[in-house]
Amino acid sequence: MTTTDPETSTATACDIDVDAIRLSGLLIRSVEGQHRVAIQALVEERTILALPQVRTAIVAERRGRKACNWEGLTGMLYTLPLDRPQRIFLGLLLSMVGIGSTPLSAVADLDHERLRIFTQAILRLAGSDSIAIGTRL
Repeated sequence: MTTTDPETSTATACDIDVDAIRLSGLLIRSVEGQHRVAIQALVEERTILALPQVRTAIVAERRGRKACNWEGLTGMLYTLPLDRPQRIFLGLLLSMVGIGSTPLSAVADLDHERLRIFTQAILRLAGSDSIAIGTRL
């Protein structure tokens, strides 16, 4: 995996995308249930996981294997270089896994794409992927 220093980064967008794709697979395989639903939403959102600081915070070594570390991410939530909508989205995902305390009313501050992703995550959590989400004609 390519590691980059955010201040002296020379990695290309392609390198970052490859790293994010590899990390996405690793994270999804390392968790189950509500944690997997939250990781899938984080992967689909893309911009948050594209940040090297987030990738560093969310990965932990457990029993010699890399795994998802929601607790580490929670501890760094306000020190990560996230804009307000990203922080709200991540806070909602942390609440989904039982760690965060972002109220559900925060969805009012999400843009359409993040709202769609979060709504689909809630449906997956409830065990229903069959409800369509989108613009009605």
